[in-house]
Amino acid sequence: MDSNRILEHPILEFTEGEDLPFSFDGRQLVGKSGDTIASALHAAGVRVLGHHFKTGRPRGFYCAIGNCSSCLMIVNGVPNVRVCVEPLQAGMVVCSQNDRGVLP
Repeated sequence: MDSNRILEHPILEFTEGEDLPFSFDGRQLVGKSGDTIASALHAAGVRVLGHHFKTGRPRGFYCAIGNCSSCLMIVNGVPNVRVCVEPLQAGMVVCSQNDRGVLP
């Protein structure tokens, strides 16, 4: 499941975080402590985070700093969460967002 996770790097060191279970579109996944939601999804092989509300084109992990809005998703029922900067927590329910998102 973590086949896309960087484990070794010539300059950086990575510590092994604890497992954090979460769900994405009804699928049970496991990330690591220290992950953002987007990095945990990427490590699990998820490349499409949603689709543009007008064109239907796939949206993915793009800027990774919270500026572009390509990673907007519904997290624990709250729409428009920028998952590239949102820390992963155990038990999160993450869903693709294919519309503009309606705030509760």
